[in-house]
Amino acid sequence: MNDSNLSDAPNGVSPLLAEFIEQTPFQALSPEVVHEAKRSLLNFVAGALSVADYPEIDATVATLAPYAAGGACGLIGRSERLDPLNAAFVNAVSANLLDFDDTHLQTVIHPSAPVAPPAFALSEVHGCSGQVLLRAFALGAEIECRLGNSVSPGHYARGWHITATCGVFGAAVASGCLLGLDVNQMAHALGIAASQSCGLVENLPRAAKNVAVGNSARNGVLSALFAQRGFEAAPTAIDGRFGWARACGDTPRLDAISDELGSRWELLANTYKPYPCGIV
Repeated sequence: MNDSNLSDAPNGVSPLLAEFIEQTPFQALSPEVVHEAKRSLLNFVAGALSVADYPEIDATVATLAPYAAGGACGLIGRSERLDPLNAAFVNAVSANLLDFDDTHLQTVIHPSAPVAPPAFALSEVHGCSGQVLLRAFALGAEIECRLGNSVSPGHYARGWHITATCGVFGAAVASGCLLGLDVNQMAHALGIAASQSCGLVENLPRAAKNVAVGNSARNGVLSALFAQRGFEAAPTAIDGRFGWARACGDTPRLDAISDELGSRWELLANTYKPYPCGIV
């Protein structure tokens, strides 16, 4: 897939990305990519842990807990346990709340907040190995940032909160990897995620911004679960005439999605803040 481009995907971007995901086992990840995935996850945990006792997180848990289905998954820095969907939501809100999360500078996406929580939650449920977790996260962050490349900078300038809008795709990919989706199911999961992409810059810095990031994590899990159960989406849901990229970007650069796919990793461009702020 090193020379993949959109000419290889006459039937849509989702199948192309799903094929790339299927053809990229953990062993195909370079030591540098694995190292950066570990650093990103460590930064994610630290950021979420730092706000574990904040009133906003207390309120988030109090809101969701009465309606949660069981308690299979941990909440970072807290004693409560929730189901995977709600645990992913809470941990994503925690990771994004203090604005101490990582940053992909080209897109200003904060990659880990939407992608790591589903990976941790489903790994906990299914007892996955560290390698499985790292692969799921690395692939999710990669797809998230590549989709961000395709719509930046106009996407953010139009008012879309790109961490949330692109994060749902990364969350769907990570979830799909951990659920063992086949290539067709993964393509459908991406298409389903396209219909759940939302988040508004206007809400920054209020907590509604964090809710959007929580939704992207939870909705990514839902997208993969629906695909696992047979729900379908258009193969062109991302790149079609009425698809996500054209609906959410002024002039999308669709080739940026597949340019050097598999040989150049966006995760290697991830950065970390020395102090909490929007971007550094």
